[in-house]
Amino acid sequence: MTNKGMGDLSEMDKKEVSRILNQMGTMMELRGENQFKARAYYNGARKIEMLEEDLLQLVKDDRLREISGIGASLADTIKELVETGELAYFKELTESLPPGLFDILKLPGLGPKKVSKLYQELGISTLGELEYACVENRLLELSGFGAKTQDKIVKGIDHLKKFQGQHLYANVIGYAETILEVVRGWPEVEKVELAGSIRRKKEIIKDIDLVAAANQPEKVMERLIEFDQVEEVVGSGSTKTSVVLKAGINLDLRAVKPDEYVSALHHFTGSKEHNTALRGRAKEMGLKINEYGIFKAEERIPVRDEKEFFKVLGLEFIPPELREDQGEIQAAEAGTLPELITRDDFRGIFHTHTRYSDGVDSIPELVKACRERGFNYLGISDHSRTAVYAHGLKDSAVQAQWEEIDALNEEIQGFQIFKGIESEILGDGSLDYPEEILQGFDFVIASIHSNFNGTEEQMTRRILRAIENPYTTMLGHPTGRLLLGRVGYPVDLNKIIRACAEHQVIIELNANPHRLDLDWRYCKYAAEQGVSISINPDAHRVTGLDDLEYGLAVARKGWLTKENVFNTKSVEEVKAYLAGRRQNFRKER
Repeated sequence: MTNKGMGDLSEMDKKEVSRILNQMGTMMELRGENQFKARAYYNGARKIEMLEEDLLQLVKDDRLREISGIGASLADTIKELVETGELAYFKELTESLPPGLFDILKLPGLGPKKVSKLYQELGISTLGELEYACVENRLLELSGFGAKTQDKIVKGIDHLKKFQGQHLYANVIGYAETILEVVRGWPEVEKVELAGSIRRKKEIIKDIDLVAAANQPEKVMERLIEFDQVEEVVGSGSTKTSVVLKAGINLDLRAVKPDEYVSALHHFTGSKEHNTALRGRAKEMGLKINEYGIFKAEERIPVRDEKEFFKVLGLEFIPPELREDQGEIQAAEAGTLPELITRDDFRGIFHTHTRYSDGVDSIPELVKACRERGFNYLGISDHSRTAVYAHGLKDSAVQAQWEEIDALNEEIQGFQIFKGIESEILGDGSLDYPEEILQGFDFVIASIHSNFNGTEEQMTRRILRAIENPYTTMLGHPTGRLLLGRVGYPVDLNKIIRACAEHQVIIELNANPHRLDLDWRYCKYAAEQGVSISINPDAHRVTGLDDLEYGLAVARKGWLTKENVFNTKSVEEVKAYLAGRRQNFRKER
């Protein structure tokens, strides 16, 4: 909500004054102030908007109090607003509230009182935080909410996303692949692939890019314009058409002649920085690259696929995920590109939540789902006791969960359940629970979920102390970011990574598509420092296990191999690692 019109006297008419008074009533409710005071501002807004007399004249004549429902205080507020174009109290209210609350108010069924409750009780101040809270089922038992309201909020957020212009990769990729298959089936199309940021698996996507090979590109353009998923044609030409799809995302389709296809696919995959660096290399070799091909003088060098495209330039094939000008060209020249991790490399899952805290499913249900997906082990890690909002486990609940896991491990053959916890990193850097409980877990994920407002030095020191704790096995979602919802808390991530290397603490790559934290830009550095990365779904229901694929995309983009990732280890290797680490700590203590 903006301070629209404040400072422009010409706009300070009845409509504008009424709008500002309404905003003030809303902000009072969001702050949890006296409802009668807020109601007075709402009533005053209606009275001003319905005035038949000239508002400016009423102010000049000091007759505002003659209007029924306008008391002395409100009259002074209106007078200050009309005469000066400014209002100190309005500014105070605006600055006291996170701007994201007003985005939440756009959701159907959420008025100021409910939004205030979300903010005051759960600390939710942005749409992204609200969406993630719904993923974690935090609204189910919040007074005045429940399952139906939570579902309605999720649908409302999905609707709003259509108009934001930025999308989570996870929300786009499935739809994009469906569109790709449709275009692939058009008779005029010989070949077609996704391109742009979605092919490079960027975490945030602005649009869908497709590159097609066709002898009659203009026919492909006509097909797209007639496609039933198109809501609006933004621009159309003989080889490129841009449209807005009914799903609310833009699509750019380029169609080129078959002999131009490989170069066009590479060019429009990008990134711009990668393409610029590659053009520089080609120039040094006496070649020229553009979207139409690789040229020696004016002659195009034929290439059948991207592998041949890179070979002409003296390079190994560079996977699309790596094309960000992060050293991939130099590595491809030296033959040292990593063999990137694949889905088949995973052996198990860590970081799952159950009904014991804020998860939906039971431990046996999660075990069954893991086995169906080909995994050999599962690490349970419900929230710790300080996370009251997430039904964090009290000491007695920890004991009950351990007993259930022990019984299941006795019963189930060929599968291992590891006893873990997602322990809150408290304000001073200590872990939740006393030592006698911490030592009973197989692993501990140390995470921050609250009190993000420290300086970089304070937040770094807090995390470093948790890393130094001998019971910390993994550092969970290390920056606390929520994509399109909340920037991470300030922290010296390079220092954190080096500390994890020193203390043999695994860093989580949280695969939840709202987090994808550790960011891919730091994965390579972490691996170079010898830090093991665990790609964890942070699943709160069975279907959340499949978020692993989004973590995999980030891992590949971050140059990670099977050897860099902890949950590619076998059950025996994981057991040996956890046991050996504990044994070393006992020796140190």
